[in-house]
Amino acid sequence: MKELIIYLAQSLVDEPEAVTVTESETDDAIVYELHVAADDMGRVIGKHGKIAKAIRSIVKSASYKMPKKVVVEIK
Repeated sequence: MKELIIYLAQSLVDEPEAVTVTESETDDAIVYELHVAADDMGRVIGKHGKIAKAIRSIVKSASYKMPKKVVVEIK
């Protein structure tokens, strides 16, 4: 899942080497934190959050068989 998020983010930004994803796990969810360069934040979020929603939808679809909920946070 982490590789999918990195791939999606790197294809959107101007500085793909600055893209990192950290993974943490809680009792009921797996949380992925996506970090990008400050200049690329707008590209990843998009107008009215449309690109961020699309990234979350793709990840949610890819993780439908996982036993825990998957959450993507953009920081």
